[in-house]
Amino acid sequence: MPNDKEAIRKLVDTWMAASQSGDLETVQSLMADDVVFMVPGKEPFGKDAFVALIKEMKNVRMEGASNIQEIKILGDWAWMRNRLTVTITPPNGKRVIQSGYTLTILRKNTDGNWVITRDANLLTPETEP
Repeated sequence: MPNDKEAIRKLVDTWMAASQSGDLETVQSLMADDVVFMVPGKEPFGKDAFVALIKEMKNVRMEGASNIQEIKILGDWAWMRNRLTVTITPPNGKRVIQSGYTLTILRKNTDGNWVITRDANLLTPETEP
């Protein structure tokens, strides 16, 4: 289990780094094909909609910090509670900071790698001083 927990922590680190550098191929490799994302104010959406959203944000700068609160391994399934802070800066716009918790369900593939299968993202905008 410690190796699985470390593998999940590495997945989060890889996701954050790939998101910040615009490496969509790596981000996609960390999701199951049947992934479902849930965010406030929108219907749940899958991998194709996620990829389309990221492509729309091609020129947007993203920075983030992750603080994993809990990881629980249940065989080839796991769940994680994480605290995120994300700063999004459009090319010619005002930056937006969002923070909050996520609850993520992961599955270990037959190749031994963990992927995200469900993600409930509860980030909300912060107000800057």
